[in-house]
Amino acid sequence: MNDNPAQKIRLIMELRRQGISNTDVLSAVERVPRDVFVPPTFRDRAYENIALPIASGQTISQPYIVAYMTQLLNLDKRRKVLEIGTGSGYQTAILARLSRRVYSIERYRNLLETAEKAFEELKITNITARVGDGYKGWPEQAPFDRILVTAAAEEVPQALIDQLAPDGIMVLPVGRDSTSQHILRITRDEAGNLSEEVLLPVRFVPMVQGVAE
Repeated sequence: MNDNPAQKIRLIMELRRQGISNTDVLSAVERVPRDVFVPPTFRDRAYENIALPIASGQTISQPYIVAYMTQLLNLDKRRKVLEIGTGSGYQTAILARLSRRVYSIERYRNLLETAEKAFEELKITNITARVGDGYKGWPEQAPFDRILVTAAAEEVPQALIDQLAPDGIMVLPVGRDSTSQHILRITRDEAGNLSEEVLLPVRFVPMVQGVAE
C-alpha cells in the first residue's frame, strides 16, 4: 500500500475546508486506504482530491464527492445500506465503516471481482456484493435504511424508491447528461411520504440498465 500520511492529512484538511464536517465520515476517509482501490498506474495520485479512471470506462469518484454523498446519508451502525455501482469498491468500503451492512450491485463482473479482492485484503466483512442491474435494486434484501447510487440516471428509478424504508434516505445523481446532473436527496418519513432536495451539480458516468456482457 502507498499509504502516504502527509498526503492523507492534506486531503482531510481540504475536505474540511470544502464543508465536510461529519467527524465519522472524515475518520472513514482517513482510515480507508484509497490507494488499494486505484489502478497501479495512478497509485501516486490516490490521495489527490480528484476522480481517477478505473477499468471498463468507469471512474473512482473524487474524495470530496464520496465524502459529501456519504455525509448526506446520515449513517450509523444500525443502518442497512444499498449501493448501486460498486465500481472500484472505495465508496463501498467507506459505507461499510459507517453502517451495519452494505449490499452493493455492480453491472461489470471484472470491477466487482477487483473490488472484492480489495475488501478481502482490508478484511472488510460486512459487504455483500453481486453482479446485477442497479435499476432493479435488490428486492430480496429490501427495505433499505439508506440507498446510495454512484451513476447518474435520467430520473429516479421507481424500484429503488419502492425499496427505501420508512425514515430512509436515498442519495443519487440525476440528470440527462453531464451538464445537467445534480445530487438529489430523497427522504421517506415514518408515514411513507417522500420529500426531495436538489443539491450539488455533479458529473457522473451514466447509469445503464442491464448487466454488462
